[in-house]
Amino acid sequence: MNSDDQAVEVVMTAPDKQWMREFTQQLMQQHLCAAAHTYPFETAYHWQGEVHEKTEIRAVLYTRASLVGRISQLTRQQHPYEVPHVTATPLVAGNPDYLQWIFDETITA
Repeated sequence: MNSDDQAVEVVMTAPDKQWMREFTQQLMQQHLCAAAHTYPFETAYHWQGEVHEKTEIRAVLYTRASLVGRISQLTRQQHPYEVPHVTATPLVAGNPDYLQWIFDETITA
């Protein structure tokens, strides 16, 4: 584990389950994330002067902070939305074995 790197939880959303499944599989195959938890949720948001309400798919990815830029770049290139949601939150504590597993399963930046 790079001492300057840290484990993070990346949240992203997509309009449908199939797109999210294929995209998260691609990220895992490239070792850009160790795991992806996905689930449907109801959303309401303001976009281009209108309020939209619908069901989307949310993914929570477990990865290294140093890989968030690559994940964000791939998302912007492949995502069906003009402005896709990709945010990262540091994992400040947790099961040390789980946090190490995240580093073991992901590539170095």
